[in-house]
Amino acid sequence: MLGAGILCVPVLAAPGDKPTAPAKQATAADFVGAETCATCHDAEAGKFATNPHSKMAQLHGNKGVTCENCHGAGRAHAESGDAALIFNPAKAAPKEVDAKCLSCHNGKHQNFDRSAHAENNLSCTTCHSVHAAVTPEHLLKVAQPALCFQCHTDIKSQFAMPFHHKVNEGLLVCSDCHNAHGAYGKKNLLSSAQQDQVCVKCHVEMAGPFVYEHAPSKTEGCVSCHTPHGSPNPRLLNRPSVNLLCLQCHSPSPNFSAESPGHNQNGANYNTCTICHTAIHGSNINKRFATTY
Repeated sequence: MLGAGILCVPVLAAPGDKPTAPAKQATAADFVGAETCATCHDAEAGKFATNPHSKMAQLHGNKGVTCENCHGAGRAHAESGDAALIFNPAKAAPKEVDAKCLSCHNGKHQNFDRSAHAENNLSCTTCHSVHAAVTPEHLLKVAQPALCFQCHTDIKSQFAMPFHHKVNEGLLVCSDCHNAHGAYGKKNLLSSAQQDQVCVKCHVEMAGPFVYEHAPSKTEGCVSCHTPHGSPNPRLLNRPSVNLLCLQCHSPSPNFSAESPGHNQNGANYNTCTICHTAIHGSNINKRFATTY
């Protein structure tokens, strides 16, 4: 750990506390260095060497500070012991915490302020912990998906369905499909304008482009037919049979007759739509999504 640096960090007080001195712009003399912080906060300092934030000591020609880069210049706090003279994220308002973290991380998380998490007053420290992280990567308080399930209990139950994406099994995590820090798509999806890019990065055979596109895949996206987290139906379909799914849009054909038994949904021997319309996600050879002309 390196000592005092030349960063200009304002001295911040916890919400509701009244600092004994007005906030001022910190100078190099106001920084005491990590060694001074460690005299009282040895538990936090002892683990910090393996923390990605320890690289802040390499700033400004290896004269950067670590503890005080986030908590503010510490001389006044160290000399007086007054907790109001140091920034404590555990006692700060969510917006104050976010502003502190985004002063460095704004380049990667520039959409956080308009994300659902920020709008619901969740701060960076709701999910992340600098000093007591469980996961070295991203410094999460709890590993995914358990972290997300703490709030999204309705989604947790969906992964218990007979057919589901393998999140509980560890094959996927929530952040493979969602950006918790904000995204342009609905539900923080990592998606394109048609909201299916997040799906086709794994299901590449469905990506297209196709000469003959199935309109719902471009207008509503994959969720027009599939339930992404989990479903009681095979292939995560949102209806128990393929025919019921197709007939949501394709009302009964006027050709239902003995001459076209395949379209006779009222008969006992009707066929599943995808027996003939096999390329249902899109086709390059047949506008009716068959495998032949």
